[in-house]
Amino acid sequence: MITIVSGLPRSGTSLMMQMLAAGGMTILTDGERRADEDNPRGYYEWERAKLLPREPNLIAEAEGKAVKVISQLLLALPASYRYQVVFMERPLAEVVASQAEMIRRRGTAGPPLGREQMISALQVHRNLVMNWIKAASNISLRVVPHHDLLGDPMSVSQTVQQFVGLPLDVAAMAAQIDPSLYRQRVT
Repeated sequence: MITIVSGLPRSGTSLMMQMLAAGGMTILTDGERRADEDNPRGYYEWERAKLLPREPNLIAEAEGKAVKVISQLLLALPASYRYQVVFMERPLAEVVASQAEMIRRRGTAGPPLGREQMISALQVHRNLVMNWIKAASNISLRVVPHHDLLGDPMSVSQTVQQFVGLPLDVAAMAAQIDPSLYRQRVT
């Protein structure tokens, strides 16, 4: 079984990877992308995931582990493996605000879309991905709402532990939540 942590960029995927690692789960990460102001505890990424559209069987390296695969790359997962996907879900206005702040800090250019257009495009993408996951017979899904995780880390950690089916340290998982890192709030 391969555990995939996914979601839109800036939806809490790094946090979930951090939680799984703290709980004792083996994770697949290469440490190439260093911690920074946007993710002070690290990104927990595996750069080779970006190659999945061309080399889908690379995912075999994640067998028995948790790996972060952004939502855009989920569609490249080969059907020959079984996956359990922990999908992080954050309000799209917060995702867009967090992405905009990260782009601003880095001094790079973002997509040439306005806020509302970006939210609409992300909604279409998320719906496409969720429908694809739900139609796949080799994927089980657990959606983790970002606000639920921040509001009740212990309960959500227990739910995730039960979903992955491993004897993880739920208290250590829940202890990874740092409310001060929740900086892009949209009411």
